[in-house]
Amino acid sequence: MRTDEPVTIRREDYRPAAWLAERIELDFDLDPERTVVTSTTAYRRNPDGDGRFVLHGDELALTDIRLDGRALASDEYACTAQELSIHETPDRFTLQVTTALCPAQNTSLMGLYVSGGNFFTQCEAEGFRRITYFPDRPDVMARYVVTLRADRERFPVLLSNGNLVDSGELPADSAGVVRHWARWADPFPKPSYLFALVAGRLTATEQQLRTRSGRDVLLQVWVEPGNEDKTAHAMRSLVHAIRWDEERFGLELDLDRFMIVAVGDFNMGAMENKGLNVFNTKYVFATPRIATDADFANVESVVGHEYFHNWTGNRVTCRDWFQLTLKEGLTVLRDQEFSADMLAAESASPAAAASARAVKRIEDVRLLRAAQFPEDAGPMAHPIRPEAYQEINNFYTVTIYEKGAEVVRMLQTLVGRDGFRKGLALYFERHDGQAVTCDDFVAAIADANGRDLTRFERWYSQAGTPRLAITATHDPAARSFTLQVEQRCAASPGQPRKAPFHIPLAVGLLGPDGRDLPLVLRNARAGAGAESGRGGGAGAPGSGAQGAGGSAAPATTLVLELTEATQSFVFDDVDAAPIPSLLRDFSAPVIVEYPYTADELAFLLAHDADPFNRWEAGQRLATQAILAIVGGADTHAAGANLLEALARLLRDPLLDPAFKQLALTMPAEGVIAEHLPVVDPSLVRDARDALRAMLATALRDDWRGSFETLADPRPYTPDPALASRRALRNLALDYWVMSGDGRAFEAAASQFGHADNMTDRQAALQSLVNSPAPQREPALAAFAREFADEPLAMDKWFTLQATMHRQPGEPPVLERVRALTGHPLFSIRNPNRARALIGSFANGNLAEFHLPDGSGYRFWAGQVAAIDALNPQVAARIARALDRWRKFTPQRQAAMRAALESLAAIPALSVDVREIVGKALAT
Repeated sequence: MRTDEPVTIRREDYRPAAWLAERIELDFDLDPERTVVTSTTAYRRNPDGDGRFVLHGDELALTDIRLDGRALASDEYACTAQELSIHETPDRFTLQVTTALCPAQNTSLMGLYVSGGNFFTQCEAEGFRRITYFPDRPDVMARYVVTLRADRERFPVLLSNGNLVDSGELPADSAGVVRHWARWADPFPKPSYLFALVAGRLTATEQQLRTRSGRDVLLQVWVEPGNEDKTAHAMRSLVHAIRWDEERFGLELDLDRFMIVAVGDFNMGAMENKGLNVFNTKYVFATPRIATDADFANVESVVGHEYFHNWTGNRVTCRDWFQLTLKEGLTVLRDQEFSADMLAAESASPAAAASARAVKRIEDVRLLRAAQFPEDAGPMAHPIRPEAYQEINNFYTVTIYEKGAEVVRMLQTLVGRDGFRKGLALYFERHDGQAVTCDDFVAAIADANGRDLTRFERWYSQAGTPRLAITATHDPAARSFTLQVEQRCAASPGQPRKAPFHIPLAVGLLGPDGRDLPLVLRNARAGAGAESGRGGGAGAPGSGAQGAGGSAAPATTLVLELTEATQSFVFDDVDAAPIPSLLRDFSAPVIVEYPYTADELAFLLAHDADPFNRWEAGQRLATQAILAIVGGADTHAAGANLLEALARLLRDPLLDPAFKQLALTMPAEGVIAEHLPVVDPSLVRDARDALRAMLATALRDDWRGSFETLADPRPYTPDPALASRRALRNLALDYWVMSGDGRAFEAAASQFGHADNMTDRQAALQSLVNSPAPQREPALAAFAREFADEPLAMDKWFTLQATMHRQPGEPPVLERVRALTGHPLFSIRNPNRARALIGSFANGNLAEFHLPDGSGYRFWAGQVAAIDALNPQVAARIARALDRWRKFTPQRQAAMRAALESLAAIPALSVDVREIVGKALAT
């Protein structure tokens, strides 16, 4: 493991590669203990670059080097574990480099490694340099031909990128071992991070598919023998993704085959290697027995995401790693739209389809607010296009992915759905086969639609979450309503001041009867970008809305374009003071500050036509109540308005059950904590639990009734309508259990024992685990017995206990977590298992992790250090748990600082973890 001092890489220092690779032939003699790799690469000097010939490496053993067939003398080159340089070269030459690796000892799971006796690779971002010396940067794109040789008995399947062009057997060696070989060729140039190989004892589920242009292609999902029955949903999702991309964007699969391979030891969710996607089993395996409704949805989303990368990431890739959101933000937006369209397509009516889309949008925003907003307010805050990094693996963040997707979504809002497709088509027309920048992408969207997006590009360069302070004034005499909007963004590391962002703010106005008012915006022209008042714009791209000058009927939602620090928007023909519905459909990743009263929020929750803002009103009401309880208010007094509003919502027979479930779920503890200047996690938990207990008790009969009436005797399917019913039924069970009713304990235990699916079993077990029910421990034991041979199910078992709420008189949850680290099925070497127990405890159980005595922090430091010695990437993710240490009470701050300093003092700490710890301590 490298232990050198961190070096800061800066975007401003980018220079084109001095040398380009045109073609590379990779030859692998695969053996777990000693794999020999020979790379033969045609290089040419880049006329746009400048510099000596240097290749990247990482812990490689060089055994041979030849230039144009001639072995180089030791004084003609310099070689270290991290770099290979040649002193003098011609402008064009072929370099042959042979290296030796030990994949069996590669616990980092980067480069070539062994899992379950099979070979796998992970090369993004800089793993290829652990395989051979090469210019391992995304702007060096070459065509790859790969030959794999291995023991035929131990490794009968040999896979790599592109198309299989030849294969055969080799003569038996002196020990009688028969080896075989396979040669793969990728017709498309690609950067080294997209290289992949897989070799081992695997079996495939296959399906033939004819593309829109009439080409026949082969789809394969490869798994270890015995897991074939878990792949059907992944295959269906792949077919749906291919069809969706053809229809929505006109993009077609460009290879003869597309392969997914599932592996249980994987640092990420999945990897979009050209034609050979390597997936964490978590995002491939899905059967009713082991996967929840959420798991089925995640498999579909991630399969879609990785397939969509074939164009947005592979055919057009990043010039450098600062441009990571170019491929990830865009592709997350594409997978979100895909999932929403799939939900809508399976809905029984247009109204159900609209509700399904709204539910998906709310779920996406919940993730953004829970994970990305805190990141934007902490020491690791960075723009979606960072300016500097020490370890690029630390920047695979929710900012790059989820906020990046919101930025791309805003572009689609500004130019409309059709305009966005036009812009994407121009992007591919200009840049297919190239490594480009975020600026190139925005320019294509702007040029295709005749828009000036210069100010919009600030989203790529400025960190932080903008806040919109909005005030409203109604003038009865003039029959006008004015919104005054002031935007600001707090300082973040390296950025003390921010220029105004270009923000699409979707708004509506509700009249006294709860209906949307027709919107007539003064001085507005039709369409996006119309000038209004003090420089704002109006329109509703993609929804057909018109400004005041249009010939169509006035819209009920308009998109106001904010471009200045302060702007005013005047609506005419408003007789009575309306209640504004602000940031409809969450049209921008911002925080709206508007002085809603509790009555106004209850009104919006009951009447707003925008489902997102209807949900948002309930979340604001709940947040106000919890904060009041934290401040010492009486629970019943603080929650009275919320109770009344939620009772009406729960009893509304016309509402989608999935929407009800989201609206009736209280804001997470972490979200509540963001509203407090100083956080005491115990007070936050107590307040949130007190409010939930009040709702549970007051509505006990409603919860029980919902649980009973939503029961469905039909066999399980992940159908959205049935999943929607399950979601609400299981929430009702959880509230009913929280009321303390012994009948609820029995109902939960019965559901756990008799359910035919993991959704209901896990929900029942979670309700029991977070209650004083006597059935809790027997149920946990029964789960472990039944699923001991199912790693993904056991991950859920570890997580449920890591995140459990302690009951009165019980010892701290840390004691249980510490004991579970000694469980026979726990290993910190497996990323999924480490995240399930250690990561879930540190990030998902705030009150128990943040005990005032600091015991949780000391445990965390020891676990991070132990994992770092094996897998720095996973350790760095878990190390993020103390990012916001200065936000907590003084006693906790002192203990957290001590834990951070204990890690910083470790001489062999990885660059990955050292960057995280260093930035946290520097705040």
